[in-house]
Amino acid sequence: MAPLSLPVSFLLKQTDCLQRANIFRNVLQGLRQRPFRSRLWKRNFVAVSRGIGQLLSQQPRAKNYAASVCSSSADGQDLTERLWSVYHETKRQTQGMNTVNTAGSFTEILYCAKYQSTAVLLAYVLPQQYLIVPNERKLQNNLFFLSLPFSNLIPAISTDSVNPDTIFANNEMSLRDIEIYGFDYDYTLAFYSSHLHTLIFNIARDILITKHRYPEGLRKYEYIPNFAVRGLHYDVQKALLMKIDAFHYIQLGTVYRGLQPVSDEEVIAMYEGCHVPLEIMSDFYGKSSHGHTMKQFMDIFSLPEMTLLSCVNDFFMKHNIDYEPVHLYKDVKVNSIRDVHVKGIMYRAVEADIDKYICYGEQSQAVLKKLSAHGKKMFLITNSPFDFVDRGMSYIVGKDWRDLFDVVIVHADKPGFFNDRRKPFRRVTDKGALLWDRIHRLEKGQIYKQGNLYEFLRLTGWRGSRVLYFGDHIYSDLADLTLKHGWRTGAIIPELRKEIKIMNTQPYVHMMTWLQSLTGLIEQMQVHRDPASQAVVEEWIREREAMRPQTKDIFNAQFGSLFRTYHNPTYFSRRLSRFADIYMASISCLLNYDFQHTFFPRRTPLQHESPFWPDFLSLTLLQKMGEMFSHVLD
Repeated sequence: MAPLSLPVSFLLKQTDCLQRANIFRNVLQGLRQRPFRSRLWKRNFVAVSRGIGQLLSQQPRAKNYAASVCSSSADGQDLTERLWSVYHETKRQTQGMNTVNTAGSFTEILYCAKYQSTAVLLAYVLPQQYLIVPNERKLQNNLFFLSLPFSNLIPAISTDSVNPDTIFANNEMSLRDIEIYGFDYDYTLAFYSSHLHTLIFNIARDILITKHRYPEGLRKYEYIPNFAVRGLHYDVQKALLMKIDAFHYIQLGTVYRGLQPVSDEEVIAMYEGCHVPLEIMSDFYGKSSHGHTMKQFMDIFSLPEMTLLSCVNDFFMKHNIDYEPVHLYKDVKVNSIRDVHVKGIMYRAVEADIDKYICYGEQSQAVLKKLSAHGKKMFLITNSPFDFVDRGMSYIVGKDWRDLFDVVIVHADKPGFFNDRRKPFRRVTDKGALLWDRIHRLEKGQIYKQGNLYEFLRLTGWRGSRVLYFGDHIYSDLADLTLKHGWRTGAIIPELRKEIKIMNTQPYVHMMTWLQSLTGLIEQMQVHRDPASQAVVEEWIREREAMRPQTKDIFNAQFGSLFRTYHNPTYFSRRLSRFADIYMASISCLLNYDFQHTFFPRRTPLQHESPFWPDFLSLTLLQKMGEMFSHVLD
């Protein structure tokens, strides 16, 4: 039997008069793998399609039914009652839609109630004003039509679980075009346990105390694993950690001074609103330089840095110590956190207890072996030193790990590697000694230090969209490659797996469905300007405002989701969508796809592309739809 999605898609392309086409199509997606088990729904649909013409011709045309249904009475009290009636009906339908959608296929939806099959179908294909009929009104052939007048307020939020191992596309990309695969090392091939963040925090804290004369009382502070999230901004001059959305607006409720939240009123007073001007935002690479007072933390390694900054700020405030926030930031960033990496303290600690700190090794090994078996070229460009990379890759892949890579570059100094033409490559021996000979070609099995991308391109000829490079840092790893050199890019976002699991839970789905429905209710009912109606709408607005923090707290109590503010994408999401062709939770997600696979981004409607629904749907169209469904199921 042919899947129903194909003819429906054809119909939707040929008609401009299906307002909820996208919702209808999403519902039908569940049919791709499931055959229909009954012809009952087909008989009901065809019958209604033949007899609906009179109903259509008798209905008044209204652009906003939900609002117009409340406008027929001049009595304020009666109008208020109607508003609450719409509210309760919308909430009931929201709960019902959650129950129905969980079924996962249109067949099961049609069986969810004795007489509901026709009603559910028509709720998605007919204008809302045509569905205003009393409950259980007999239309034709003993069919009962259950009224769903407010379903246009209910968003199409699918309850189908999202697989955390999916690769998501921002830009269309086919693996059949990719001949060369490049990788960062840290948090791309090597994934670290939470112990590493504790280690970095403790070492950096102790450096502040022993080398920079910070108070001994700071030793009482321990690393807080779930305090910060990646992508936050830090106002260096005001010592404030916050989340900013894609439009440079601060998400109120996510601004922290030390370990304590800052009130919305204080934030608005300090910034004269919630908008952060471009001139004080972080620079292209997220740094606070050249007059920019904001620093964006894009690296996974920055989580302990954010926590340490917050802890030291917290200590100074609790003890009424007057301090300069700029000096504190530099001491933490340059004089402690940087020393943990640059002086090799972290590297030596990880090498000494590699079982404790490195995980996911077998998955990265499987990906590299698969690529090698299919004849793909591979290279490694990392900022980490050779000894550290060699110890880790030997643990993950084996002593022969270098045989898998055509080129290995360490101490690359990204993002400078992608821009600075002056640094030449230098060969490194197995014992770490630096050789002085000029590099005329990059040889397999050899290790190279520093260099620059322009020389890399000249020596390898690996240019353009046949190269795919993976990294976890959106700026240092990916931005220049996609903007200047045309490589395809893949972002590794380990936090994605946890967030998807939360979004797959029923509490989250129910909460978001009702929040979106309530927002639609407010949007449509705000046209009633009498005091009684406005009081009702204001109460709904307060309920919405009370719900929105819950959508934040379910991900992280302080800062919420890595990808969203209350409704807008975060600044992090904006950069991710711009600089990464694809993104995934780990490199192991590649194991789920063959090398002929094409990744397609979802075509999400632009605001002006919202589906258009005319005030009249012809009998001919309904008859054709009925005939089409009949033909498909025969």
